[in-house]
Amino acid sequence: MEARRLAILCSHLCPVNLGSSPAPLLNLSSSSCASGSKSEHLIYDSQKGSLQDDCVFCKIVRGEAPAFKLYDDDSCLCILDTRPLSNGHSLIIPKSHYSSLEATPPSVIAAMCSKVPIISNAIMKSTGSDSFNLLVNNGEAAGQVIFHTHIHIIPRKARDCLWASESLERRTLKFDEEASRLAKSIQEILHSTKENDSKVQESNLTEN
Repeated sequence: MEARRLAILCSHLCPVNLGSSPAPLLNLSSSSCASGSKSEHLIYDSQKGSLQDDCVFCKIVRGEAPAFKLYDDDSCLCILDTRPLSNGHSLIIPKSHYSSLEATPPSVIAAMCSKVPIISNAIMKSTGSDSFNLLVNNGEAAGQVIFHTHIHIIPRKARDCLWASESLERRTLKFDEEASRLAKSIQEILHSTKENDSKVQESNLTEN
């Protein structure tokens, strides 16, 4: 699993010499939150919010697996990544188990994101960085290999050449029919989702 994770990440990166790193604290390959079949992921989706016995992040939350904890409160935890892309690379994880971002309640996502300013500021000061990337790998194709929602905080320094994509020329969006169809499609899906959420809320209020 680690080999796959590094291969995916390295496909986006320029080679950099991060120096020697300490031995990893976590054996991530033992986690069944690793990428697998969709049927395996559905097990976790059907048990949203409960800690899982074989999830490495859940084990950290329970204190059953070692980690360098940087921040800890009732809703989330921040730890150092055991395979850092830069010095100080950290992860914010919810204390409840959710396999993907879309399976995570908005209130939990809000709680995680609200900690980003204070945590990232501390990380930048400690590492001598002046910038950071905020990253979520959501889904197997996007490079997610631990199926417990988490946010990456990756400290950056000038000319560190971390992301290969930073040297690529970006294409200008064309205000044409294709872009218009794409925008309209997204708007319609968002509108439909908002209507469905409103109906669910109304139904819950009626039942109560």
